[in-house]
Amino acid sequence: MTSVMAKDKDTQRADVLIAGAGFAGLALAIALRQGLGPTFSVAVADPALAREASDARASAIAAAARRLFKAIGVWEEVAGEAEPILDMVVTDSKLDDAVRPVFLTFGGEVAPGEPFAHMLENGPLLTALVKKAKAEGVTLLASAVANFARDGDEIVVQAADASTITARLLVAADGARSHIRELAAIQSFGWSYGQAAIVTTVAHERDHRGRAEEHFLPAGPFAILPLRNRRSSIVWTESTTEADRIVALDDTAFHAELEQRFGLRLGEIEVVGPRRAFPLGFSAARAFVADRIALVGDAAHMIHPIAGQGLNMGLRDVAALAEAIVDAVRLGLDPSGPDVLERYQRWRRFDTMAMSVATDGLNRLFSNHSDALRLVRDIGLGLVDRLPALKHTFIREAAGIVGEVPKLLRGEAL
Repeated sequence: MTSVMAKDKDTQRADVLIAGAGFAGLALAIALRQGLGPTFSVAVADPALAREASDARASAIAAAARRLFKAIGVWEEVAGEAEPILDMVVTDSKLDDAVRPVFLTFGGEVAPGEPFAHMLENGPLLTALVKKAKAEGVTLLASAVANFARDGDEIVVQAADASTITARLLVAADGARSHIRELAAIQSFGWSYGQAAIVTTVAHERDHRGRAEEHFLPAGPFAILPLRNRRSSIVWTESTTEADRIVALDDTAFHAELEQRFGLRLGEIEVVGPRRAFPLGFSAARAFVADRIALVGDAAHMIHPIAGQGLNMGLRDVAALAEAIVDAVRLGLDPSGPDVLERYQRWRRFDTMAMSVATDGLNRLFSNHSDALRLVRDIGLGLVDRLPALKHTFIREAAGIVGEVPKLLRGEAL
């Protein structure tokens, strides 16, 4: 948008306005306030702020993301709710196979005493982020960004509640269907996989002992991810039509479908959380920045959950953008200057595309009924399992601690 919007005496002002109060938006706001102090104003706008966090899903928090949360003072609030992933096994079989042979195992530490990931339910983490944002003096606005216009060295934002906010930088953390990305005319490309992820929580008779399992089935991966108190988070990929059918089943029939895939290793199981199906696809913005605008998280990219990297990629965006802004402002520069935004874009583009290509390729390799492809991938998994150095590299990549790692992902304050 280019036309100038009217400002009045009631117009609110912020150095950075972040649209979206999810993990990425709130973490960025906290990091900027901590890095630049009370004279640097940060606001977060999202109608969800008027409601209590009620997301019943769980997320895999990679080691680098955990370091970020620790660096901004949030991890201590949720550590008691987090379950470390101590090891992981990968199988490849057909649904009706009597035995699911293990082709690949991973040890769960990137350093002594530091698991490569934790599982954590979304609700407590969002609550902790909101609490920390308030404590750091972040302005929280329970309204969406409806429109904006550039006006000299600032951007004028009209909120859905008719209020006006001016900022030097507008950050889109408003999800895969980003309204800001659309208004900024930043093109994106992508496709649907024709799949959906059924997500729910299961209680089981025996302790999982921190073990995660990923069963590659012809319809897609079936992941069992450990939670506290003898529970596991299920991420279960099916074709879109099959997922809709399964979610609509009555409790008895749904349990039968689940048990067929879950198995009996952990004893009797019980569904203890809501079940929902989320459509799966790939998308990527052709640019992560525009004039006084930056995209982070799903607004910039969305990938298949096969490697559990979606949330962690968004937090890598946060760490890179926060560091670029803090470094610039400390030198007296504009936080939305072209050099600042281009530094962020260069930092994130290659990693994002590499991870996108990897997850897309994995999904296509494993989500099919080809016996020939199954033989090839099983040989490949077996070879990887026999090469400790390669497995260690994969673990470090999944943990987010390879390449040019921003300070926050190394656990360092800005």
